[in-house]
Amino acid sequence: MRVVITIAFIVFASALTAFAQPPEPAENRLFEQVYLAKDNGAGQAGDPATLFSPTDIPIHCVVVLSNASQVTVRMVLVAVNVPGVKPEKEVISSSYTTKDLQDRVFFTGKPRGTWVAGTYRADIYIDGNLVEKLEFRILPASIRSPTLNLQPKLPSKTKNTTAKKI
Repeated sequence: MRVVITIAFIVFASALTAFAQPPEPAENRLFEQVYLAKDNGAGQAGDPATLFSPTDIPIHCVVVLSNASQVTVRMVLVAVNVPGVKPEKEVISSSYTTKDLQDRVFFTGKPRGTWVAGTYRADIYIDGNLVEKLEFRILPASIRSPTLNLQPKLPSKTKNTTAKKI
């Protein structure tokens, strides 16, 4: 009987630990979505994107929060692999503390001139906790193709021949 009770206790204790999960970190519950976007032409974020051209200025970062409590959101733009820039160099940093009932934070990033082609990352912090890393690329500017001669080709001169009557 004692063995049965001991085994039952071990099974019960094991079941409790299997179902027990650590609580979700608070920083993970603070946001629903984070994305980067090109400008929609009206100075606002358009559709989400991860590929940009050197002239996509500004690049928008949108953070959608899960609740409307006051938090400080920080975006750090990092050059991951950009020619002429030390890897992992912070190139832009901005933060914003939300006000009552705000559930979205909008950041924009823009260089002096145009973007340098390469790989970048936007690190998002909420109340000092890193919650998201969004990698994106600035593609090289298109190489202009040489000018093509689109004039129609003139037919070569042909010898005018006439059939002889026999």
